[in-house]
Amino acid sequence: MEKSKVLSNEKSIRLQVILVCALTALLVVCACFCAPYKADAYVVKGNTPANIRAVQQRLSNLGYYNYKVDGIWGWRTSNAVKKFQRDYGLVADGIVGKNTEKALKITLGGSSSSSSLSTSERNLLARCVYAEARGEPYAGQVAIAAVVLNRVRSSSFPNTVSGVIYQKGAFTCVSDGQINMTPNSTAYKAVTDAMNGWDPTNGCLYYYNPATATSKWIWSLKVELTIGRHSFAKA
Repeated sequence: MEKSKVLSNEKSIRLQVILVCALTALLVVCACFCAPYKADAYVVKGNTPANIRAVQQRLSNLGYYNYKVDGIWGWRTSNAVKKFQRDYGLVADGIVGKNTEKALKITLGGSSSSSSLSTSERNLLARCVYAEARGEPYAGQVAIAAVVLNRVRSSSFPNTVSGVIYQKGAFTCVSDGQINMTPNSTAYKAVTDAMNGWDPTNGCLYYYNPATATSKWIWSLKVELTIGRHSFAKA
């Protein structure tokens, strides 16, 4: 009887050891595959949420990233970058450096804001975003802000936010008075992301709603992408 108890205790101990080892192995696997990556080493210009969103959005447009564009670096984003890099003959390290940025055809912001606006310009841009794109997907709201900033940088348009927005006939919201509406916090966040370098349009200068646009000229432009109800074009 005593021998039987000893054997039983030994089996119980062995089973507990096996269970502990199995659980430890499972935790190690989860830590390797489920834990989010730290972003600092993966976007060389700066691991800002705007830069990460820009990378995710571009990869999404190209069919490499089929998840939420959330500005958070994780294994899904890293794997999408690596797949893109392999397809384009780059070192598949998952790091968005100069060559990968160039291949993606995006321009990322630096570690801090790449565009400086006064408080009044920021408020005006937020009003424009709210008036033109409230109810649109968040990326679509950032896109409106990005188009305005792209125009400011372009030699074909005025070089200030107010000059671009109030240019005659440029924005419907100015013509119908909606530019004077009070923007919400989402519009301000979209402006901040655009200022920090996220451009979901990849450099577009024009956009329109196909359901309401009446200009024959705007319809002649090549559509680069569509976000929500808006089509975006470069020239």
